[in-house]
Amino acid sequence: MKQGPGDDLQEAARAPAADSGDGDGAGPRRVPRAAFISAGVAAAAAVAGGTAYLVERSRGTGLTVNVNGRDHPVAAAPDTPLLYVLRNELGLRGPRFGCGLAECGACTVHLDGVAVRSCVTRVDSVGNRQVTTIEGLGTPSNPHPLQKAFIDQQAAQCGYCINGMLMTAAAFLKSKPRPTDAEIKSALAGNLCRCGSHYRILRAVKAVISA
Repeated sequence: MKQGPGDDLQEAARAPAADSGDGDGAGPRRVPRAAFISAGVAAAAAVAGGTAYLVERSRGTGLTVNVNGRDHPVAAAPDTPLLYVLRNELGLRGPRFGCGLAECGACTVHLDGVAVRSCVTRVDSVGNRQVTTIEGLGTPSNPHPLQKAFIDQQAAQCGYCINGMLMTAAAFLKSKPRPTDAEIKSALAGNLCRCGSHYRILRAVKAVISA
């Protein structure tokens, strides 16, 4: 059976070892240094091989997505949901997995400024469009006006839905800067929140409009 790097390390631990040097042969046993070095080299090679595999796989797909102003090669299969690429490959934790069916809005991102549900958007359908996540909407030192308003109005409770609320509201206000209360409610109707902070969310959006 073929061994992996972990097997080499276990083999090193079982290998005959030198005495502790006290002369009676009953002291603690030491694993030969060369065995540990060999196992470490094998483990490093395995990690490097895995990295090379991902790079090679991304070359094979030929896919690249522009996220928050930077191009990123895609290692995942072309039919992978954009959400999985954003979270698993790019390490972006703003977009959340909620329902996986485009029903709750927690995964909302922007494609060329338009709010879309990334859980049902295939990564190969993105093309040359610009993907913006909440990480690209603003920064802790320079937050987007909506982000600041949500903080000021304490619009988040558990916070799980807030990514989608913010991204949906930002795209909506860009297309309609002076909406009515009814229009705001209608625009956010597809974003589900179980905490019940809807009135604070509405106040936050209205605060940006009146600013």
